[in-house]
Amino acid sequence: MKKSVFLGALTVAGLAATAGAAATLDDVKARGKLNCGVATGVPGFAAPNASGEWEGFDVAVCRAVAAAVLGDATAVEFVPTTGKTRFTALASGEIDMLARNTTWTFSRDTDLKFTFVGVNYYDGQGFMVPKALGVSSAKELDGATVCIQTGTTTELNLADFFRVNNISYEPVPIETNAEAQQQYLAGACDVYTTDASGLAATRSTFENAADHVILPEIISKEPLGPLVRHGDDEWGDIVRWSLNAMIAAEEYGVTSANVGEMSAAAGDNPEVNRLLGTEDNLGAMIGLDAGWAKNIIMSVGNYGEVFESNIGAATPIGLSRGLNAQWTDGGLLYAPPFR
Repeated sequence: MKKSVFLGALTVAGLAATAGAAATLDDVKARGKLNCGVATGVPGFAAPNASGEWEGFDVAVCRAVAAAVLGDATAVEFVPTTGKTRFTALASGEIDMLARNTTWTFSRDTDLKFTFVGVNYYDGQGFMVPKALGVSSAKELDGATVCIQTGTTTELNLADFFRVNNISYEPVPIETNAEAQQQYLAGACDVYTTDASGLAATRSTFENAADHVILPEIISKEPLGPLVRHGDDEWGDIVRWSLNAMIAAEEYGVTSANVGEMSAAAGDNPEVNRLLGTEDNLGAMIGLDAGWAKNIIMSVGNYGEVFESNIGAATPIGLSRGLNAQWTDGGLLYAPPFR
C-alpha cells in the first residue's frame, strides 16, 4: 500500500520510458477493454464477489475510466498486484493504470517515474491488535511481533515510530493482505500494521471483529490514488478527470439516479452543463465524446455514492467520511473547475 523499497528505480524508469511511448488511449480503444491494476484483495476496496466480479472503492475508479473511454464500465480486465509487483506491472505496460490504494510519494512521482493523477482516499498508517493483548496505545507495544507487508514504506514508517518512542519490535514479513490476516489470526504476530482503512476492511471479515481494536495512533500521511506512467500525459488527463468528474458530481448534486434527467437539457448551472456535455464539449479536449462524464456517473455513481456503497458507515467496513468529505463539509475533497 506504500512505496516499494526493493524495486530498482533505474529498471522502472527504463520500462516506463518504453511503455510510455505508446498511445495508451488508442491501445485501450483498439483492445476494447481497460487493463487496470488492483490489490490482490482488500474488502470494500478491491475484491471479487461471490460471482467472481471485482467490486470496491478502488475498482470503481477503474470502471469510471472504462465508462469514460469505452462507454462500458464493465469493459475492464482486473490485474491483481502486490506491493512488490504493482510498479513493474504499470511500468512494463501490462496494465494501463494502477488503482490500488497506493500512496503518492516524492520518490514514486520522480525517481520511479510515475504520475499520480489525484487522491481518491486520504489515509494514514495505523495498528490493529487483539483486545486480549490489553493495550490502548501503540506506544505500549514494546517487544511486539508485527505483521508487515514487504515492498512497502510501511517498514520505514514503523521503524521510525518505534525508534522515536524508544521501543523495539520483531517484524513478521508478509506479501498480501490475505496472508497478513491469516498470520495475524493464527497468532504469528501480535500486531498488524497498514493503512487504517485497510485495517478496518480486514477486521470487517473477522468472525469476532469486536475482539480486535484499531489503536488511536495514525503515524503517517497516506494520500492514496490512481497513477499512470510518466510521459503518458494525454492518458493521465483522462484518468485524472474521470476521478474529478466523480468528485465534482457529488458536490453539484449529480447522482446516478438524476444524471439522465439533468443531461437531457442544459440547466441553470454552467459547471454542471459543462460536466455533462450539454454546454461546450470538454470531452473533445481529451479525445472523448461529450457524454464521457455522464457515462461515469450513470454507470458508476458520484464519489459519495461509491464511498457509501463500498466502505461507508452503513457497510461492514464502517468508515466515516472524515478527511474524505467534500471541501464544503470540512474535508479535503476538491475537484478543479470544469471549464
